[in-house]
Amino acid sequence: MPETTTLAIAQLEAAPKRTRPTTALTLLLRNPSAMVGAGIILFWTLGGLITAVWSPYPPNLTDAGPLLAPPSAEHLFGTDNYGRDLFSRVLAGARVSLWTGVIAIAVSLSVGVPIGAIAGYFRGAVGMTLMRIMDMLLAFPSLLLAMALAVALGPGLASAMIAVGIVGIPEFARIMYGQTVSLREREFVEASRAIGLKDAIILFRHILPNGLVPIMVRCALGMGYAILTAAALSFIGLGAQPPLAEWGVMISDARGYIISGEWWMTVFPGIAIASSILGFNLLGDGLRDVLDPRLRTSAR
Repeated sequence: MPETTTLAIAQLEAAPKRTRPTTALTLLLRNPSAMVGAGIILFWTLGGLITAVWSPYPPNLTDAGPLLAPPSAEHLFGTDNYGRDLFSRVLAGARVSLWTGVIAIAVSLSVGVPIGAIAGYFRGAVGMTLMRIMDMLLAFPSLLLAMALAVALGPGLASAMIAVGIVGIPEFARIMYGQTVSLREREFVEASRAIGLKDAIILFRHILPNGLVPIMVRCALGMGYAILTAAALSFIGLGAQPPLAEWGVMISDARGYIISGEWWMTVFPGIAIASSILGFNLLGDGLRDVLDPRLRTSAR
């Protein structure tokens, strides 16, 4: 009997150890691009939030320093043609630009995903009509369509948010359409129909949650695009209006001073736009690597 017990213990010790399952969050934390992207986004997010309660100078305070002063210890990013501190304005602009991206993505998501899900689930004339409308919108260059919508809605930050959000609807609809078409014939959907569940319940309780992985990746990538497009609209006078501290507005104010050598007025808002876009793109790539089953296996 003791020999049997000893043998059993030896077999247990020799057996391979079971490792804890690797979660998506763990893989995301191990993904270098996702962490770099998240760090950049966190920097701008915290910077924008801090300026809501404190900043070295009020963003719209004129004569905070000498006019067109270059970067210095007192004014890290220099000052603009009104003597406003550019460091304070760039940080305050992060709050405006990120909020613009969030609202635009919310508009695209709340309209595009249901359209794609309904079109992919019911197919037929309803689905074909909805997707042909989405294809027509996709046929227009996105920036030109955003400009036309902003002109129709009138200049302003709210108009830019809505215009950028509408431009993003077709892409979300197309992604969700493809996901729904691939999921509607799966066994769990057939089983739900067999037990008599209504189509609305099947669609929103079973298909939508299982098709959100590429939507999450698209949200991250779409945030960068929304920030860039909103800044472009502000640059040409169709988005945010002066004296609001917004990155596109700041670059628009600086375009007359590039030739005369006041480079800091353009460079620092431009770096802010480029870095925020890079951050969201890196985060989107990391999410894709972690959430895509094929890429997740290789990552693990």
